[in-house]
Amino acid sequence: MEIDTMSTTTSLLIRKGELATTRLHTAADQPLADGQVRVRIDSFALTSNNITYAAFGDAMSYWQFFPSTEEGWGSIPVWGFASVVQSLHPGVAAGERLYGYWPMSSGAVLIPDRLSPGRFTDAAAHRAELPTVYNQYFRCNADPLYTADTEDVQALLRPLFITSWLIDDFMADNDFFGANTMLLSSASSKTAYGTAFQLHQREGIEVIGLTSPANVAFCESLGCYHRVLTYDALDGIAAGTPCVYVDFAGNAGLRNAIHTRFTNLKYSCSIGGTHVEQLAAKGAGKDLAGPRATLFFAPAQIKKRTAEWGADEFGRRMVAAWHHFLATVTDAGNPWLRAEHHHGGEAVQAAYAQVLAGKGDARVGHVLSLYKQPGGL
Repeated sequence: MEIDTMSTTTSLLIRKGELATTRLHTAADQPLADGQVRVRIDSFALTSNNITYAAFGDAMSYWQFFPSTEEGWGSIPVWGFASVVQSLHPGVAAGERLYGYWPMSSGAVLIPDRLSPGRFTDAAAHRAELPTVYNQYFRCNADPLYTADTEDVQALLRPLFITSWLIDDFMADNDFFGANTMLLSSASSKTAYGTAFQLHQREGIEVIGLTSPANVAFCESLGCYHRVLTYDALDGIAAGTPCVYVDFAGNAGLRNAIHTRFTNLKYSCSIGGTHVEQLAAKGAGKDLAGPRATLFFAPAQIKKRTAEWGADEFGRRMVAAWHHFLATVTDAGNPWLRAEHHHGGEAVQAAYAQVLAGKGDARVGHVLSLYKQPGGL
């Protein structure tokens, strides 16, 4: 079955270890084998979270999801939507719409397995040992989080918010490590403000956002931070405050300053690494004062809570939280996000360079497509 056989696939490749170096690669599509499906990747989001994937690509296996045939080059995984254009699998029809984890490409080939009405997994051999949460593809016609009119917001915020929701749950699960103040860096980033949105609902917890001067007004406008401070204003918080640091930036200098100043730092949690040039700088390792900086790995908390609550209850809680967040983010009176679309190879390269450099309006979310059809996506 097929609706639009693609003759070539175009991908944006990133030079490993030199993340600012990119190139477009186009290859002829190979015939499908029995059990495979080919998808057209219609749109995907590019956020600082994807830069984290690249920065930790080898250490956290992110380069392994969509391995490149080009030595030294990789494809950063992204979240978005695709349409099945050709199927040699009896359980997946051409025309079906999917949400999931894709390469930065115009298309991909999957091997659907463990099918249910709502999802399936990709059974490609190279993904067998990778976290299951990243190998699942959601079938939009039965996905409780899906609405056709919010695809852009889903691509931009859904995976980040699930991480935010899990960070909040992890903190509550550990009684906030005895702290009453949460310090969130990169407060204007989507994962940070999603986390703040959840934490703000907790009784007795003060949420302080740390950001650059240019983003103070934006962060304050969200209403999910009790206070917003610039990075050079840490002395506005008492040094003995029992606090937890949630690091969304990977800025080693800031981490070192926080660990040095706060004598009652209860826990230090590293989420991302968007300050790529500082990942190996002093303060990134074992010489920190206070608690050791610990990388938060979302799939571990998913596994724990799924075992404790059951998959159905886990899903119910997550879906309810998402809809609450979505209603706030898309409120016409104060929308938190505006999608900006980029079509074609050169536009995608330019958007990637902008996100890598950390430039742009905090309210803008980048939605990209390497697939072009006449008149639009």
